[in-house]
Amino acid sequence: MDSGNIKLNNLSTRQDVIQYLSTLLKPLDAHFSPSEAGFHLGETCAHYGAEIARMEGLSRALWGVFPLMVNGEDLGISTRYIEAIKRGTDPASSQYWGTAGPYDQRLVEMAVYGLGLALLQDRLTEKFTSQELSHLFDWLNQISSSVMPDSNWNYFAIMVQLGFKRAGLPWDKQAIESRFNLMEAYYLGGGWYSDGPGRPRDYYISMAFHFYGLIYTTLNHHDDPERAEELRQRACLFAQDFVYMSAPDGASIPFGRSLTYRFATVAFWSAVAFSQLDVLTPGQVKGIILRNLRWWKSKPFIDRDGIMSLGYTYPNLAFCEDYNSPGSPYWALKTFLIVAISEDDIFWTCSEEGLPLLQEQHEIPQASQLVIHPQNSDHVYLLTSGQLELNNYVNTESKYTKFAYSSLFGFTFERGRYGIKHAACDSMLLLCEEDDYWRGRRNCEEVRVDSDMIGSRWSPWKDVHIETWLVACGEWHLRVHRIDSARQLKTVEGGFAVSYEHMATSPAEQRESLVYARNGSSVIRDLSPFNTRASGHVVTPPNSSIMFAECAVIPTLTGLISPGINWLISAVAASGERQRIFSPAPQLVLRENQLFIHYLNKSKAVPINI
Repeated sequence: MDSGNIKLNNLSTRQDVIQYLSTLLKPLDAHFSPSEAGFHLGETCAHYGAEIARMEGLSRALWGVFPLMVNGEDLGISTRYIEAIKRGTDPASSQYWGTAGPYDQRLVEMAVYGLGLALLQDRLTEKFTSQELSHLFDWLNQISSSVMPDSNWNYFAIMVQLGFKRAGLPWDKQAIESRFNLMEAYYLGGGWYSDGPGRPRDYYISMAFHFYGLIYTTLNHHDDPERAEELRQRACLFAQDFVYMSAPDGASIPFGRSLTYRFATVAFWSAVAFSQLDVLTPGQVKGIILRNLRWWKSKPFIDRDGIMSLGYTYPNLAFCEDYNSPGSPYWALKTFLIVAISEDDIFWTCSEEGLPLLQEQHEIPQASQLVIHPQNSDHVYLLTSGQLELNNYVNTESKYTKFAYSSLFGFTFERGRYGIKHAACDSMLLLCEEDDYWRGRRNCEEVRVDSDMIGSRWSPWKDVHIETWLVACGEWHLRVHRIDSARQLKTVEGGFAVSYEHMATSPAEQRESLVYARNGSSVIRDLSPFNTRASGHVVTPPNSSIMFAECAVIPTLTGLISPGINWLISAVAASGERQRIFSPAPQLVLRENQLFIHYLNKSKAVPINI
């Protein structure tokens, strides 16, 4: 792969985007083989085994190939994929992809074939003989009656049926109805779903539910107008919240699982453009997508052979899920749905615009989140409580249960519970006895979301109960912890994690830890009224941050709590500026059952139980 060409690509026009997509697809050519209908992209393994992983890799590349075919711009790329599909769906072939069982990964990959049939119709089916088309239909039709997780997987069956219908193949209306009915059970209102009953509200809501939903409404609105209108209205509501997850520099706030899909975090906006959803201006939608692609273009997530690596901004297997195979990252290509939009569409002819005017803080009660876009700051972050992935995927606590997540600094993840440097203390309050085994917030027993604060109740031990309030104060946020403990415990609370490269600490100020690094500044200040904590910092192992490979450094406050009621309060801020001069930290006054917060000529009261 010519990295120079990538760097020279400004990603401003449709042809720039097609060139970038082609640059991502080209290295896969070397992995086609006449002996298998899939890609062998590496030796790492997912829980579904190597054969299915090879099929997955080829299938995920099709999220880019099929949109290229819409306007005949695949330039011969598609031929080898079509031939592989024929072999993979032929039950008499030694390369047959096989029968899908319950909860089978092959069901996940079927969605893109539904997209291809729905977008291309006879332009795709004419590339198959009648027998080959019958094989493709039979293989895909397994999904109609398959047992799947009650989650966004239901959309895979809908996409396949939509493809059948649009391509003139037999289709099952009831299969579509039943899948939509299942998903209705976890619609939360305000445009938000959970990813199944009691499941998280993360990027799957954007890159799955609304992404597929907007494709469905665009390609099937004539025959299902009532549902199409409802899905569009929900997507409009969702967009008003989701726009806050994008930073002005193009970054998305990393949160939750499956971040190895990278720029799929903005795939929703590609579906918005494809469906011509009237929610932002075309220029604003275009800007969100293209700035994100440019942000990624500068990151080392592609290996020396041009293949997308597993990880986030750099290769990192320790961060990945047990369902991530070497080909999994190519789900990022869902964002290239915009290539299916014609050159003369307003999306491509309009000028790129910045983000719309956003509030400094925006609450999302359905997701138990506050997203903060501070004035005069480059640091966008979210405060959150109350989410936990019930499947307990790798590093679930780090991905869902920290107090804050940052567009600039992401988060670190655990490399072990023993020893604080391994325990991912950034944006966490961790506690331990004398054994150096650290515990933090995992499951929240209660969550309360307000316009500028989130309250939660959690218990790291059966006899230790903590109430935490996260309060937005512009570039600062406050963390107020009321700890009712039956034990004497050590505590460590961390700010945002910055790079250890060129790290320096500021001249020591009482009860404050301020760290400067090559990629920015991070500070945590102790405001506790009764428990005084010492300032310091923790250096984590390399490859423990999702944003950079070198060691991370986390400013910290450490102390002891005694049995009984303890109060720990801190103010936290960060910036991409190496030596940021932060605005004055909030000031606190405890009075009766309220905490009064004063900052930048503003005031707010937090009701607490003293």
